[in-house]
Amino acid sequence: MIQVDKAIHIAVKTGKVTIGSKKTIEEIKKGKPKMVVIASNCPESIKSEIQYYTQLSNIPLLVFTGNSWELGSICDRLHMVAALAIHDPGDSDILSILSEENAVNAEAE
Repeated sequence: MIQVDKAIHIAVKTGKVTIGSKKTIEEIKKGKPKMVVIASNCPESIKSEIQYYTQLSNIPLLVFTGNSWELGSICDRLHMVAALAIHDPGDSDILSILSEENAVNAEAE
């Protein structure tokens, strides 16, 4: 989890990221993000909408293991962050981390 935390932080600092569930959903509908991250305690209505649109757009979705306060902290925000869209990861390796996690999950099934 620490590796994911660091990768998200670097993406926010050096890349292009949209923070907030409403803006993230708008960006997903446009098909622009390379990846979407949601907090583990993201409200169910928002979570299901994001899952639906990411599947339609073939955008990778990462469910962050921490809660929205922790995700906000990683993004250097003083408030909760339920979702964020990564357009450009910058110096972060978050896209490769997601690929590795998906490979591990597929092997476990």
